[in-house]
Amino acid sequence: MAEGENENIIPINIEEEMRGAYIDYSMSVIVSRALPDVRDGLKPVHRRILFGMQELGVLHNKPYKKSARIVGEVLGKYHPHGDSAVYETMVRMAQDWSLRYPLVDPQGNFGSIDGDNPAAMRYTEARLKRIAEELLVDINKETVNFQLNFDDSLKEPVVLPAKIPALLLNGASGIAVGMATNMAPHNLGEIVDGITAYIDNNEISIEELMQHIVAPDFPTGGIIYGYNGVKSAFESGRGRVIMRGKATVETKSSGKEMIVINEIPYLVNKASMIEKTAQLIQEKKLEGISAIRDESDRHGMRIVYELKRDAVPNVILNNLYKQTQLQTSFSINNVALVKGRPHTLNLKDLIVHYVNHRHEVVTRRTQFELQEAEKRAHILEGYLVALDHLDEVIDLIRNSRDPETARTGLMEKFELTEIQARAILDMRLQRLTGMEREKIQKEYDELMKLIEELKEILADKDRRMEIIKEELAEIKDRYADGRRTIIEHNAEDFSYEDMIPNEEVIITVSHQGYVKRTALKEYRTQSRGGVGSRGVSTKDDDFTEYIFSASTHNYLLIFTDKGKLFWLKAYAIPEGSKISKGRPIQNLINIESDDKMRSIIQVKDLSDEDYINNNFLVMVTKQGVIKKTALEQYSRPRSNGIIALNIREEDQLLNVELTHGDSHIIIAAKSGRAIHFHESAVRPMGRTATGVKAITLAGEKDYVVGMICVVRDDATLLVVSEKGYGKRSSVDEYRITNRGGKGVKAMNVTEKTGDLVAIKEVVDSDDLLIINKSGIIIRTPVAGLRIMGRATQGVRLIKLNENDEISSIEKIEQVEEIEEIDPEALTDSEESTDTSNNTDDTNEQPDKPKEE
Repeated sequence: MAEGENENIIPINIEEEMRGAYIDYSMSVIVSRALPDVRDGLKPVHRRILFGMQELGVLHNKPYKKSARIVGEVLGKYHPHGDSAVYETMVRMAQDWSLRYPLVDPQGNFGSIDGDNPAAMRYTEARLKRIAEELLVDINKETVNFQLNFDDSLKEPVVLPAKIPALLLNGASGIAVGMATNMAPHNLGEIVDGITAYIDNNEISIEELMQHIVAPDFPTGGIIYGYNGVKSAFESGRGRVIMRGKATVETKSSGKEMIVINEIPYLVNKASMIEKTAQLIQEKKLEGISAIRDESDRHGMRIVYELKRDAVPNVILNNLYKQTQLQTSFSINNVALVKGRPHTLNLKDLIVHYVNHRHEVVTRRTQFELQEAEKRAHILEGYLVALDHLDEVIDLIRNSRDPETARTGLMEKFELTEIQARAILDMRLQRLTGMEREKIQKEYDELMKLIEELKEILADKDRRMEIIKEELAEIKDRYADGRRTIIEHNAEDFSYEDMIPNEEVIITVSHQGYVKRTALKEYRTQSRGGVGSRGVSTKDDDFTEYIFSASTHNYLLIFTDKGKLFWLKAYAIPEGSKISKGRPIQNLINIESDDKMRSIIQVKDLSDEDYINNNFLVMVTKQGVIKKTALEQYSRPRSNGIIALNIREEDQLLNVELTHGDSHIIIAAKSGRAIHFHESAVRPMGRTATGVKAITLAGEKDYVVGMICVVRDDATLLVVSEKGYGKRSSVDEYRITNRGGKGVKAMNVTEKTGDLVAIKEVVDSDDLLIINKSGIIIRTPVAGLRIMGRATQGVRLIKLNENDEISSIEKIEQVEEIEEIDPEALTDSEESTDTSNNTDDTNEQPDKPKEE
């Protein structure tokens, strides 16, 4: 390389060059492209489109002009970027599903909520909306600063006067370098009320502002699901708002139900949402929907989901919310430019900056109007001087050699300024008439009043603030509309529970602690004396010990042998078929290995103060100890459970019942005796108390087998023995005694019947679900058992195989369809046995009870 060839090459550090170039680029994107100005709520491209349209004269009351002409105007004068960028921005400003208050009035195809593209700009036309002109009003009164355009040939506004708070009304979104903004739209009426409240009290809190500005108001309506995200966004400038579509359930003439969607979440593509929903249905991820139709037309949106006959609308709707764009979130991030720098702003910050901007605009406008008024008044003063000396003025002008001499003469003779002298020389002769003089005098007097008023405005900040309020009130009267988006409070977290239909289920617990829930309809009804159907498939050394009926949405209070309490929602228990084994209870609750589930209580609501304070849990142990405690003591679920009852070493918890405080308690022992006393005989105790004596047992081998709390007038008492015998007796037959006594005979216990195993409170409309240790289940209606004396041995309820015994019984709601057992399915011996049972039922004379 020859010497001197590299004299113009300057060596630079590439790292420093890239750093500097990237910072310049990122600042350009932040300030000049992606982020809105906090004052007028616009990015440069929006501002240039609106200003360019005003300069072109396409106002709301003027004819439409071709979009291509508007885009060309903006491109050629102010925005040297791609034409598609300008056109797409203008199109969005015209879409009523994109902006809460559109700024451009469109004519032609400007796209659709289904994501259809707008027509090319050579086909469409546009003009300004009237509300957009409010952003530009007073721009020619030196209210805002102007800057040179890209080629220094024209001037464009740095910011618009913004008579409307556009940033709060329409929101904004943009991705800059290292930051982004996503601001929600709001309701104009609410925003004006909020700004007015701030002007009245500058110290107003965000919480007080939220009484006026309730929440974002999206152009597509819908539902804001939960309020915490809104509150967070208002207070900090950042928050996540959950949006849902608005749905109703309709019934067709055929009886089939439909879910109809009339409003969808903001920024959701309707066609895409429907397509993805159809795909989920095809993949069997979304069940219960037989057809989807989009019946939307020019009158409004209507998306129809036809349901299958057995589908539950609420469950399907919650699945749609969970799995489709019918529920989405809007992450608010209020980042805007304040004096050219990006800031994250809360609700009050946005209002403060807007009011400050409007205050500056009103001040500058007033100053401009004052200057113009004073200029005009100055000229009018000259006119009045000339009219007062009309002959002299005419003579002076007539005798002057040229206009310059006349001007100088007027200035010297009448002490006029050059401006006044020129105005007099330019005055038309018709202004010399008497009527014209009166007009000039009147105009001058009005101007002086105006000048005085304008000076007062400039001297009084409160007056300027009142003007801002008055102008906002006019804007509200002219453009405010009703809120489109409704708010669902107290629904902060979308619960899995909403996905589960609320239905009756059977919860089965095996001796070794396996638990499951089964749909009630799996258990068919048989007549009394049937052989039953195959139930739980258990291991050889396991058998089903307890069955409980429950509703899936209810809280289950699970009590263990050792007196511990755990909480569980019924739907949290795994579902299984009638013959499945289930899951170990240890997988669901933190139960100790040497403890096992003993009793389950259904509770609908643990948050209702009145409910939990006026309901009680009555517990009884195997050794005859009873305890009563208010439900409120057990209303705060803990994952590791709590001690519900202090139990002696040799004892265990046997049964728990939920009462209203006015029940009759009957407790039965294995020996066949039962005691009956009023609930008031047991005073309420604390959660950790041990309890008091309920019944005196017959001996060391005797123990309590069950307890019922009678609350229904039509209730009867059912007792069941281990060898399949049972009977119903009137509760009145069990005389009321003092707590702690030996009780009266509940069943004539013999070798044929075996010991007492269970007691239940039943009515004719109940069914019995009986299960034995070998896993056989029978369901039979209570109405098939007639009421008999309390000391009889009863009738056979279930045919047991040799060495088999009843494990437990449970009462459940009766099913309308009763399936009779085929008599041929029974052997001769079985039929004769059953007949003998019936004979027992009819002819057996009860033993004379030996009451104590």
